[in-house]
Amino acid sequence: MEEIIAKNLKLLRENSEYTQDQVASFLGISRSSYANYESGMRSVPLSVLESVANLFGVDLSVLFDADDDSVKSMLLCAFRADGLCKEDLQQVAEFKEIAMHYLKMNRLLGL
Repeated sequence: MEEIIAKNLKLLRENSEYTQDQVASFLGISRSSYANYESGMRSVPLSVLESVANLFGVDLSVLFDADDDSVKSMLLCAFRADGLCKEDLQQVAEFKEIAMHYLKMNRLLGL
């Protein structure tokens, strides 16, 4: 399972065009710690998985999905810009979380 999570972390990060430094800064950890998560060298805490899912705008379950195409298709909203700082990424993550909740509510209500 660690290999799948690691692969998906890297896939989502690269498709979002973020650097390891940007994601690590957003998470409040060192780049080497994040790199260890992406390489599967360390287990990723649930709190980190939740934060990363919000940043990438995907359901938490996507991080456990073994199908690359399924993971790629789950990127709800791509936000790409150069030079994003930690605060910018926090704003992006908050927006994506709101968008995900909106889409879930629409699905539940059958809209």
